[in-house]
Amino acid sequence: MSFGARILLAMVATLVVTVGGSKLMADRWLRTSLERSLVAEMEREAELAAEVLPRDTSRIQQVTRRLGLQTGRRLTVIDSTGKVIGDSDFDEASLPLLENHLYRPEVQAALRTGVGIDKRLSASTTHTELKVAVRAWPAVVRFSAPMEQVDQVVADAQRAVLLAALLALVLGTALAWFGGREVGRPLAQLAAAARSIARGEAPVYPVARSIEIRQLVHAFRTMQEELTDRIAELTRRQQETGAIIESMVESVAAVDEQGEVQYCNAALRRLLRYGPDTPLPNLREIFRGVDAREVLDQALDGRVVLGREVVLEDRTVLATARPLPTRGAVICLHDVTDLRRLEAVRRDFVANVTHELKTPLTSIAGYAETLLADRPDADTAGRFLTVIRNNAERMQRLVDDLLDLARLESGSWQPQREELDVRRAAEEAWGEFTERAAASGVAFATSVSDGLRAWADREAVRQILVNLFDNALRHSPAGGRIDVAASAVDQGTQLEVRDTGTGIPAEHVPRVFERFYRADPARSREHGGTGLGLSIVKHLTEAHGGRVDLTSAVGRGTTVRVTFPSPSVTA
Repeated sequence: MSFGARILLAMVATLVVTVGGSKLMADRWLRTSLERSLVAEMEREAELAAEVLPRDTSRIQQVTRRLGLQTGRRLTVIDSTGKVIGDSDFDEASLPLLENHLYRPEVQAALRTGVGIDKRLSASTTHTELKVAVRAWPAVVRFSAPMEQVDQVVADAQRAVLLAALLALVLGTALAWFGGREVGRPLAQLAAAARSIARGEAPVYPVARSIEIRQLVHAFRTMQEELTDRIAELTRRQQETGAIIESMVESVAAVDEQGEVQYCNAALRRLLRYGPDTPLPNLREIFRGVDAREVLDQALDGRVVLGREVVLEDRTVLATARPLPTRGAVICLHDVTDLRRLEAVRRDFVANVTHELKTPLTSIAGYAETLLADRPDADTAGRFLTVIRNNAERMQRLVDDLLDLARLESGSWQPQREELDVRRAAEEAWGEFTERAAASGVAFATSVSDGLRAWADREAVRQILVNLFDNALRHSPAGGRIDVAASAVDQGTQLEVRDTGTGIPAEHVPRVFERFYRADPARSREHGGTGLGLSIVKHLTEAHGGRVDLTSAVGRGTTVRVTFPSPSVTA
């Protein structure tokens, strides 16, 4: 035998062995990659199908048929007993004739692990099918696909390999070598692309001259594009849902059947005082109260809880809970602590206003009825009319103070700041009390340096001083003293009003700036106080961006300090 024949025989033998080995490798490798990709695609399709299946079992067959037509695969819906309640290849009348699927390998695996895969000859369709089942509503959703498509793709690849070998025999060793590369490299690259798709990475597809490989590449591209679109849609919906939940004022948490928090929004972390990265404990540990624990237990037992008011430590919340189809529950908490506090403040305010108005109205009505019924002498009538006038003035002061306070609290009033001479402002405000102080035997003095300025609203400063002077004079005995001092402090001007009056017990000091709060209610009403003066002082000061504080000692007097910020601070 010639050398050329031996080379040819060797080449033929080499090609036969190579082609045979390539055929076996391509068959196993390509088949495995295709089946893996097909399984992944069918698993995702099953999850998507589970999302759109209705909770009304009477409509499942109709939706199943439609999904089967859209996907081109057989879709089977199985309940928890193994009964087929939906199959895209059969009509509704044929469903009861289908065998129970509870003990099918893929169904059992899906019920145990969430996903089941099996390949076998289907008793229903008499075709070899790849079956992928996932655990979902109502129990298992399964897609089935015939293996003919995979077999066809593998057969096409095998024919391409054989064709390359024949061409190599005709064209020689060089062409055979190049032909082997032409077939082998695209298949390897296509297999690498399939693995990239499985890992969620961007695949690199080969550029091939072979029609079969181009078709296979086209099929892979189409599959990857569809998967990418579906995953992108799922991601977009998940992000939209997450954004909506995160933007909610209400606190939301999803828990499993043991009460472990699977998801929560930022509002829940703020409510429970947990940081953004701090793991949340079991919700049973957070819901320590009986009412809160009962809400969680009822939701995990499958019952709906709507708007039940519970207490979580120092917060009052309205709890709404619903069970999840996949067990566990969603808990929604609406913090109504501030609302309940405002309701209490409103009730107290109405009660206080009613009480404050009732007393002078009763006096006015009583004295007016006496004047009308008894016709007293002129002196008595004058005294009665004086009482009526004083009570009317008291009501007028109360109404004026309430209007001022409402205007301040609403934020509609803004200070018109200007440079004020503090000493002159104090003396002008005291002018209203000169006669009253002289009659009460109370002295007044100022220790404010000439030229000291405050950056504040002129009328607001007058009203602050009038209220402070009125309080100090009301609680100062004969021989007492009221001093006004002012000084420049860091970033502003501090105004101080001191008296040598009865003082305020320590337990009352934190509340003296509340509306209608009086440390000595009987004495305040006796002297015509409304209980709103210090509250107005506080709001006027804070409207300037300043601060006010009070110190007092029983029997030694009270000192109120008001600080107005400078223009550089308020700018």
